[in-house]
Amino acid sequence: MTRVLRIAVLMGTLAAGLALASPAGSANECEGLQVCVPIVGPWVAVPTSGGAVRPEVAWQLTCPRNYIVGGLDAELSRRAIDVSFLGTLGSPVNPGITTSRSVTFVAKHVGRSSGLSSFKPYVGCMPTQGGGTRVPTSVSVFPPGQPATRRAKSVRVRPGTTSVSFGCRSGERLVGASHAFGFFTRTPPGASLVSSVSGSRAVRSGEIRVTVRGDAELQGVRAVLQVQAVCARQR
Repeated sequence: MTRVLRIAVLMGTLAAGLALASPAGSANECEGLQVCVPIVGPWVAVPTSGGAVRPEVAWQLTCPRNYIVGGLDAELSRRAIDVSFLGTLGSPVNPGITTSRSVTFVAKHVGRSSGLSSFKPYVGCMPTQGGGTRVPTSVSVFPPGQPATRRAKSVRVRPGTTSVSFGCRSGERLVGASHAFGFFTRTPPGASLVSSVSGSRAVRSGEIRVTVRGDAELQGVRAVLQVQAVCARQR
């Protein structure tokens, strides 16, 4: 297993006198944070393809209430996995400006060889009082805002066939959809385990519907389906 270089977010300086929280996880998501709550995701299966345009997979992690994302990290099953996260434009690059309570990791396999690939996301959460605030940079044009929001729903996958529906909130419209499978295992999942679950996605009338099929091998394994909806405000 290969440890990826830390996906860094510039850390804001916390106020003096804050007590140390519980120790971080096995990655570096809490490095440089005086107060940190580590959140560990599952091993997320990354599709492999030899084409010029590689498929991407997205996974969202969320901090506890009153915390924001202050640090990120990931572990890779293979070096040829490109992992990044979606941040918000603003200055300075800082928790509370670049990041919020939730963060979406995006990964794709960029190697020449096919084979099983997966990554495990980590988030270090810091108290909201340690983050920055956004400062407008222009009055003559529209500054970058947040016209779309990524919403996620995670569901345990068990042997058998089931359907999961998810959509945007009232006053929003669906403009994008994706789904991914994660496995809460100590090591990257093997090919047999990853292939034991499959899903097909459809969008009808603004609602995402994923039909999931799981084999008996999932018995005793915590496998999770995450459905993501990209939602825009109604205008």
